[in-house]
Amino acid sequence: MSEPLTIHKWIWVWDFDKEEEWLNQMAAEGKVLESVGFCTYRFRDCEPGEYTVRLDLARNDSNYDQLLRDSGAEYIGRIFAWTYYRRKTEDGPFELYSDIDSKQAYLDRIVRILLIVFLMNFLMGMLNSNGAARLNMLCAAVLAYAIGRIHGKKEALDRERRLHE
Repeated sequence: MSEPLTIHKWIWVWDFDKEEEWLNQMAAEGKVLESVGFCTYRFRDCEPGEYTVRLDLARNDSNYDQLLRDSGAEYIGRIFAWTYYRRKTEDGPFELYSDIDSKQAYLDRIVRILLIVFLMNFLMGMLNSNGAARLNMLCAAVLAYAIGRIHGKKEALDRERRLHE
């Protein structure tokens, strides 16, 4: 076994699905996520394709956590509101959101959190007159963009639903 691999990588909040794809590509190549930190991903060797990795927005629901553990999922770590899980691929498909309604509810949860942080930054930017106000307004602009990108993902799901109806 080789030394753990640490990768420092910035991923925008609206690219959570791309982050999950990247983590699963790493697992497919024999490097499974072992731990996470701010812009830091630590991998260890595994059999190629041995694990599936999923991201979720943290919940304060012990029943949900127990359900994941009962399904064989392992908690990897948490960054802010994002939690990371992995499960052995041999245990079958590992999907947290498998239908359009649950995917849209997931996106709604993400937007609610981003909206709260956006409003806090926007209000602080409007109320302050110092240099920090510019930083708050910049953060608010990035968060507004993120909300728009996630709204686009919801619209894509609506189009998918109409195709299948």
